[in-house]
Amino acid sequence: MSDNQKKRTGAKAKPEQKADSEKCCGSVAPAGSCCKLQSLVSIDERGQMILPKEIRDKANIRAGDKLAITSLEKDGRICCILLTKADELAGGVRIMLGAVMKDLAQD
Repeated sequence: MSDNQKKRTGAKAKPEQKADSEKCCGSVAPAGSCCKLQSLVSIDERGQMILPKEIRDKANIRAGDKLAITSLEKDGRICCILLTKADELAGGVRIMLGAVMKDLAQD
């Protein structure tokens, strides 16, 4: 049934499911769609910080885990720092490269 037919008959549209490449993590998503302030942390004199326990638990970060640091730059300055579990980084890169390769194939 087309969207016009649904409007005329009053049928409700089914909510669209996002494909993996459209989800927030591991792909480009519209600004503000999935990012939120989780916590504020302080940096000590040695340049160290503590990730709050709630964040570590939610992200399943354990002692000994490696985190990859990714930064975004604007006007030559780092404006955003992202921490990603290193073992999950490869999957995100694979998703992003897959989307790029798909776009290139369409050109």
